[in-house]
Amino acid sequence: MKETTFKLYGMDWRIFTFFSVIVLISACLNIIPNQFIGGIAVMFTLGAIFGEVGERLPVWNKYCGGGAVLAFLGCGILVYNNLMPKNILTVSKGWMNTYNFLNVFICAQVVGSLLGIERKVLLKSSLLYLPALLASLGGAALLGVVGGILFGISPVETLTAYVLPIMGGGAGAGAIPMAQVYQDVTGKDSSAYLSFCMAILAVGNLAAVAFAVILDNVGRVIPQWTGHGQLMKQKQGAVEAEIAEEKKVDRELKMEDIGAAIFLIGAFFVLAQLVAKKVLPTVFGVAIPNFAYMIIFATLANVLDLIPERTKEACHRVQQFCASRLVWAMMAGCGVTLIDFNKMMGVLSVANFIMVLLIVLGCVIGSAAFGSLVGFYPIESAITAGLCMANMGGAGDMAVLGACRRMDLMSYAQISSRIGGAIVLLVGSFIFQFL
Repeated sequence: MKETTFKLYGMDWRIFTFFSVIVLISACLNIIPNQFIGGIAVMFTLGAIFGEVGERLPVWNKYCGGGAVLAFLGCGILVYNNLMPKNILTVSKGWMNTYNFLNVFICAQVVGSLLGIERKVLLKSSLLYLPALLASLGGAALLGVVGGILFGISPVETLTAYVLPIMGGGAGAGAIPMAQVYQDVTGKDSSAYLSFCMAILAVGNLAAVAFAVILDNVGRVIPQWTGHGQLMKQKQGAVEAEIAEEKKVDRELKMEDIGAAIFLIGAFFVLAQLVAKKVLPTVFGVAIPNFAYMIIFATLANVLDLIPERTKEACHRVQQFCASRLVWAMMAGCGVTLIDFNKMMGVLSVANFIMVLLIVLGCVIGSAAFGSLVGFYPIESAITAGLCMANMGGAGDMAVLGACRRMDLMSYAQISSRIGGAIVLLVGSFIFQFL
């Protein structure tokens, strides 16, 4: 078959269409096994269909997040309206939960991006990033309390029921342990608190995605505010030298380098898991998640120059592959398993909606303002230190970064979700005492 100029997901459109129809028919017949290979077929089909449509729709592709957001919302809407075949639901949940391919994606993004950053830039940005998280939390609290006063909600209730759940780093690492802290400190049952938190968090996650699209478009209008995926401002000469060095190394990469990179990504995860579960699970009574340790170890490996340049660049190439070719499939999986329109509708009053918008806006303003003061690009600072604290953890990070086309920022996003979430838990344990 001769190649045509029109391609879908990098292949001849006829080949893609034929196999997509086969996969969808098989799903309707309930014959796709809930296995890793079945997950590849289903998630790539859904992701590529919605992704290609989203990238080609006028207006949507430029101003609404393109293919990544359409894959996320489109799959969620199909599930909400009971239009998704049960076989696809089963395989998608297996892909995201049983096989936890989201962890593979996040590990590749975190390790690859951290090892791909120039060492001096990484060290400087890391020292300034934690204060940016505090500025984000402060901005969210300030505007949240203002909104609470407008709607007759006390500042303590605003902080505990709205600000902390939204800024807590997601569900598993944020809302759920926060509900347990709530019960331990107050002595009250945590079920009602957790139900409300999860609903508010779901609305906050969509608001964060929407703000990511807005910030991406602001960067198009005011280009000096954005580094197009680069957090720390650098001199032009340094950037050009770094790009030239990357190209030089890239020409030397071999298949064995890519194999070493894949092994190294998995090895960093296991090292972090070992320390988080057995060696040092808590610090001053606060549980430290494995991704937080992985960020620390990958950062140290780069700063101390422990990894050969070719291997670092190979890790960076794996990260770029995931960011460019796997993101639609992952966003489709998040849309099927993460978004819950029923929960959102249950709390979507005008007051709650405005409260959520104010809180997310506050974290954007706080992180952007602080970032601009310390040499960060304000848009990248707002996206990572702001919006990636106000979403649903790892899957939310991917939704936000996919919406604004800045997957290279995943390492900073994970710092926000993991370390930022731990900071919010500490703050929550103090504020809950006033309930």
